[in-house]
Amino acid sequence: MKRKRSSEPTRDKSVKKQQEPFPLTDVNESDSENEPEDDNANGEDEVTRREKEQERGEDSDDSLLYDSEDSENDRNLMTIGDVPLEWYEDYDHFGYDLEGNPVTKPKQRNEIDEFISMNETPGSWKQVFNEKTGKNVFLSQRDLNLIKQLRSSKLPKNYSFAENFVELDHLTDTVHPLGNYTEPKRRFIPSKHEMKRIQEIRKAIRYGWIKIDDKDKAKKAQEKKQQFYDIWADTSNVPPPPNHIIPAPKVKLPGHNESYNPPAEYLLDEAEKKSWELMDPSNRPFNFLPTKYPSMRLVPAYPRFLRERFERCLDLYLCKRVRPKRPKVSVESLIPKLPNPQELRPFPTTERIRYLGHEGRVRSITVDPIGQYLVSASDDQTIRLWEIETGRCINQWKLPGVVHRVAFNPNTSLCLFAAIIDKSLYLIDPGIGNEEQNENTDQLFAYEEEAVLSEKLRSFLVWREPSLEESDEGIKAIIEWNWKESDLRHIAWHHKGDYIATTATRAQSLAVVIHQLSKRQSHNPFKKAKGIVQLAKFHPTKPYFFVATQRLVRMYNLAKQSMTKKLEPGIKWISSMDIHPKGDNVLLGSYDKKVTWFDLDLSTKPYKIIRYHDLATRQVKYHLHYPLFATCSDDTTIHVFHGMVYNDLLQNPLIVPLKILRGHESVNDLGVLDIIFHPTQPWLFSAGADKTIRLFV
Repeated sequence: MKRKRSSEPTRDKSVKKQQEPFPLTDVNESDSENEPEDDNANGEDEVTRREKEQERGEDSDDSLLYDSEDSENDRNLMTIGDVPLEWYEDYDHFGYDLEGNPVTKPKQRNEIDEFISMNETPGSWKQVFNEKTGKNVFLSQRDLNLIKQLRSSKLPKNYSFAENFVELDHLTDTVHPLGNYTEPKRRFIPSKHEMKRIQEIRKAIRYGWIKIDDKDKAKKAQEKKQQFYDIWADTSNVPPPPNHIIPAPKVKLPGHNESYNPPAEYLLDEAEKKSWELMDPSNRPFNFLPTKYPSMRLVPAYPRFLRERFERCLDLYLCKRVRPKRPKVSVESLIPKLPNPQELRPFPTTERIRYLGHEGRVRSITVDPIGQYLVSASDDQTIRLWEIETGRCINQWKLPGVVHRVAFNPNTSLCLFAAIIDKSLYLIDPGIGNEEQNENTDQLFAYEEEAVLSEKLRSFLVWREPSLEESDEGIKAIIEWNWKESDLRHIAWHHKGDYIATTATRAQSLAVVIHQLSKRQSHNPFKKAKGIVQLAKFHPTKPYFFVATQRLVRMYNLAKQSMTKKLEPGIKWISSMDIHPKGDNVLLGSYDKKVTWFDLDLSTKPYKIIRYHDLATRQVKYHLHYPLFATCSDDTTIHVFHGMVYNDLLQNPLIVPLKILRGHESVNDLGVLDIIFHPTQPWLFSAGADKTIRLFV
C-alpha cells in the first residue's frame, strides 16, 4: 500500500546526490545569524533530522526507504538525456520513464496560483523548480549555505582541488572507454587507401624501382667503413648543407685605432690626414680619424652612428638569408638543336657581280620573271636595265622626278614593269620580250575607250596617254594623282598581271587604289581609312588582299568584300611585307629592328620574332622556289635564313639563320635599301645608299 503523503516537503534525490561531492564544514555563526527565520519550523523537522544523521555518518532505517512520492518520482524519471525540452512543446508529455511510458506534463499554473501556493506553503522561498520532473524541490540548509558561499566567492573549508582532479594517465588500463560513442565501421574494415598504397609499393619492388637489399647492404657497408676526421682542419670554409639558412654576418669588433686613447703608432700625422681626406670614401681603410682623448668623458658622440646603424639594418633586410637552389642545367640543353648550315645549301654566300652606273642612292630593284634582266630605280631620276650575267647596262630611262619604286609584271606572257615617279605611275615596256610577249603587251593597252573612274576618283586620278617621245621610250600608260599632301610609295602586282595596287601613305580613304590595265579602270576598295597605310599586297594564289598600316595588318577577302583576319605583330612601324609563295605565311619588317613571321593557320600573333639587326629593317623577301628568305637593314648587313614550310599542318616552320652578307657602305645613316631573290636561282640582289647594286651567289 502506498504511504500517506507527508505534509512536509521532501528533497529530490537528484539534489541529494549533488551534495555528496562537497562535504561542507560548519558555517560561521555570522552566516547563521543572518539567515531568515522560517515561518514554520516544524516543516523542516524531517530535513534537519536527515542532515544530522548524515553528519554523524549514521543511516536510519527510514533513510534507506523511500516514501511513496520518492518511489513514484524514481519511476517517472525521464530517460531523454540531454534532449532539449523545446522539442516537446507541442506534445502533452515530455520524455519517457524507465518502462517506456510517456511522462505527462504537470498542470501549468498561472501567477495567481503560484502566489497562493507561496502564501500557503511554509518556506516557499526555498523552493526550486526542476524542469526535468516538472515539480518544485526544497533546498536544505546545507544547500543554502553552499549557495551563499558561492555568491560571496568563498570556498568550503577543508576543500582540496587535488581530490577531484582526475589523472588521465591512470585511465589507460581501465575497462570502460572514456567515450560513450560507438566504434566506427572503418575500425573493422580494411582501408582501401592503405591497400592501394601497399599495391603500389609491391609493384615498385617487383619492377626494381625500390631496392631494399641494396639499401641494407649500403648501410651495412657504411657502418663497417671507418671514418677519419682531420681535427686540425679549418671548418669555416666548409659549404653548408642544402637548404641551410645563412646566419647574419656579425659586426666586426673594434680595434686599437677605435680606442679613445689609441697608441701613438695608430695616430695619423698631417700628411696622412690630407691623403685620407682626398681618398674616395669607398677606398678609405677606415671611415673615421683615430683621435686621442685624455679621458672617456671627453669623447664626443659619433656623428655617423645613426647612418651606420641604418645601413646595417638595410643590409640585413635586403640580404637573402637562404642559399638559393640552382638547378644544374647545361648550356647545350638550352640551345635549340638546329641542322648544320652546310647541310642546307644552296644559299648565297659571296659577292659575285657589282652593278655600277647610278649617281644617286638606288632605292628599288626588280628582276624579270625569267631571271635574265634586272631593273633599278635611283634618286638620279633614272631607271636602268641591266643584264644579270654580264653586269652590262642595256637601257636607261630619264624621267622627270625621283623614282621611288619599280616592279616587274609577274606574268611571263607580258613584258612590262611599273615605276613610281613622285605622284605618277608609269607603265613601261623595256623592249626585251619576244614577239609573243610584245604582241600581248600591245593588246593589253589597246583599249580605246576612256578610263572608267568613280566620282570620288575623278577629281584625284587621271589616266593619261603618253606623248610621242614617251611612246618611243616604251612608256605605255601614265596614271597621275592630283593629291597634294601625299606621294605614291608602293606598288604591288596581281599574279595574273592585269591588276596593280598603288599605295599613298597619307591619302586617307584614297590610300589604296586598284587599277585594271585591260579595261583602264580604277577602284577604291575602302570607303574609310583605318590608320596610315604603309603598303598593300595581293595573295599569290587566293582572292585575298593584305593592307599594312603602321602597327596592324588586315587581311581582306575580295570575293566576299569583308575582312577575315587582323594580324597584330606588336611592332611600332611596319616598313616592309612579303607573302610566302604558298600563301600561308607572312613576313613583316619594321623600323624598330624587328622581323616577325606569321603563320596564318596558327594564330594572329607572331610565330617568331627575329632581332638580329642593329638598325631599321628596310626590306624582307621570300624566294619563289627555295626555302630561303632574307632581310636587309640600315646597318649595311643582309641576313639570309632557311625557312622551310611543311605541308603537314601539325608541324611548325623551321627557321635557321644561315649567313650574314656584308659589302655595302652606310651613307647618311642609310644602308641596304632593297633586296630581291632571283626567280629560279639561289641568288640575291641588293641595292644600297652607296649607289651600287650587288649580286650574291
